[in-house]
Amino acid sequence: MGVSSHDMFGGAAVPQPAVAGSYGEAPPGYRLPASLRLGPVHLQVSNLDRSLAWYSQVLGLSELRRAGDLVELGFAGAREPLVILETRPGTKVTRPGSRLGLYHFAILLPDRPALGRFVQHLSDIGARAGASDHLVSEALYLHDPDGLGIEVYADRPRSEWKRSGRELMMATDPFNFPSVVAAARGEPWTGMPAGTVMGHLHLHVGDLARGAQFYHAALGFDRIVWRYPGALFLGAGGYHHHLGTNTWAEGAAGPREDEARLLSWNVVVPEPAEVEASLIGGGFEGRNGEFADPWGTVVKVTGGGGSG
Repeated sequence: MGVSSHDMFGGAAVPQPAVAGSYGEAPPGYRLPASLRLGPVHLQVSNLDRSLAWYSQVLGLSELRRAGDLVELGFAGAREPLVILETRPGTKVTRPGSRLGLYHFAILLPDRPALGRFVQHLSDIGARAGASDHLVSEALYLHDPDGLGIEVYADRPRSEWKRSGRELMMATDPFNFPSVVAAARGEPWTGMPAGTVMGHLHLHVGDLARGAQFYHAALGFDRIVWRYPGALFLGAGGYHHHLGTNTWAEGAAGPREDEARLLSWNVVVPEPAEVEASLIGGGFEGRNGEFADPWGTVVKVTGGGGSG
């Protein structure tokens, strides 16, 4: 989501209770399973030591493994990383919103108290962040030292989500800082907690319809929110979104190889061959489970279950 404050429905629709399976539009063919989860995001950064310090001190991620110019980060003791950082010679810092591709990746905390602890932590260290209430979730927004966008958020219970017809209701409303901080009950932030997962990705694309051909019709996500200005939100299993696409960087080109950027993101499903067949059937070529969208953003399709 963005961080400006407005109601996507303009007050015209009467909210209705959200009931499982009662909202969204399924793709015409293959449909991603409800068991889908997201694996790590792989980022190219300009200075590995600087990025490591920031991701540790600000986000509270721990170093899990390191091999040369590549580092895997996650919560302490995690089996699978949330973020993979890699540095390549000559990589330059990027300006937010100047390229198609990554708008932000979003780290989902286990609950609201964890978000409250994180809010207090950011205040304690003087870190700047945007913040929004999206009805289905409450979120903070930051940029890393290379200008790459990051969201850290907590979901509201699904029983509190609302719909308008077949569409889930989301908005960008003011964030209630006192209420969120109070949920922490004074407990200190001790780093990214166990149970944290990669919640969603949000991408700048050149055209929403072309993006939907790839991510909805071929990859197999449901359309969940389609009336948000300049954006489309897609998910599996009734989730508010595993992926957002937007045209808010209209006219921008794709990322350059010598810039900080998203190298790939990861969709984890029980039967990756089914997803690959759907993408190939939709006219998109891939290799070793890796497929590029029309603007060059690479999604990896891998097999597996459970969580990191």
